Amino acid sequence: MSIDPTPGPDAAATITWTQDGADHSALWRSANGARAPRNVVPVDDSLTADDAYRLAAQGQAMLWQGDYHNARQLLSAMARRTPAGKKRDGENVADAFYRYRQARSQRARILGQLLVPLGSGPAVALRRAPDVSQAWLAADGPVDTPTVAPLQDVLGAIGAYEWRKNGLYVDVLDAKIYPHYGTFAPIRSEYLDLVAQAALPSAELAFDIGTGTGVLAAILARRGVKRVLATDSEPRAIACAEENLAALGLGTVVEATLTNMFPAGHALLIVCNPPWLPGTPHTLLDNAVYDPKSRMLKAFLAGLADHLEPGGEGWLIISDLAEHLGLRSREELLDWIEAAGLAVLEKLDTPARHPRSMDRDDPFFDARSREITSLWKLGVR
Repeated sequence: MSIDPTPGPDAAATITWTQDGADHSALWRSANGARAPRNVVPVDDSLTADDAYRLAAQGQAMLWQGDYHNARQLLSAMARRTPAGKKRDGENVADAFYRYRQARSQRARILGQLLVPLGSGPAVALRRAPDVSQAWLAADGPVDTPTVAPLQDVLGAIGAYEWRKNGLYVDVLDAKIYPHYGTFAPIRSEYLDLVAQAALPSAELAFDIGTGTGVLAAILARRGVKRVLATDSEPRAIACAEENLAALGLGTVVEATLTNMFPAGHALLIVCNPPWLPGTPHTLLDNAVYDPKSRMLKAFLAGLADHLEPGGEGWLIISDLAEHLGLRSREELLDWIEAAGLAVLEKLDTPARHPRSMDRDDPFFDARSREITSLWKLGVR
């Protein structure tokens, strides 16, 4: 599953600021799709965390011109000052989750106001800055002219590049998957295990809708499916899937195609793992989790019957966390399945095993601890 970046500004957007009586400008870049700030003021190591937070909360962007490590420390101090949006006693869980998400969105906006200069390389043009050239190239491409970007985008690019370099070990493949920037990392094993264990209706041809890293397509191919067509709407996801599948020796079995939802034709097995929660993404990472108005889920269900061979199965992999959070009811999901002319053939369940499901300090521990991930086998009614 790819992470579709939030629509941002034109690639040629610029920002301007005044320093020492002179006007300055630079190109604006945000790997996270943030819009160019209108008000920018240069700041340095003398800025306190309280003042930085106050300026950011007022919508004032700050172009850092001090030490890189001090900028990181300031960003952390600003984060500690942002409201957490914790659940209130007796509050409805859906309302609490909405407030929590609003607080997270506000936090991202505030932290995004601390900016750093980028020079050719690309390189962070600050004292003691690390080499970010490969990380930023992987996230947002080359930098040829003076550019400014949010520090949190730079840190996100660095973290994502570490994932890409080191990879993520997947037990059911007995191999590593290497997520690219902006492509969802398969860090939870529950849904992978379901796909690895469910009985196949056919080993001839399968579709993997929203392939992302290509991990589900790889699992199907390793299970003996002779041909897999994997689709995604994001070019970076297709590049990631192709690289992973080639490294696994599956490049001749799985074909990754840039397309929205279904490829042309029909198959006896069609698999989809959409984002599990309905909601609007506020950050790049949110796109892996939130499906605006359940668009991808509804599109998969609505188009499935037209692409299944007679007797074929559609595998919907999704958790019921949305139900426990009051964001979607089981009845809604069943109504969408019925309206699409589908029937539930079987449902395979597994409890959550990820750390947050066992963290009693999590504000939504009650919901997370009861989460069940399911593989819904669907057929044409």
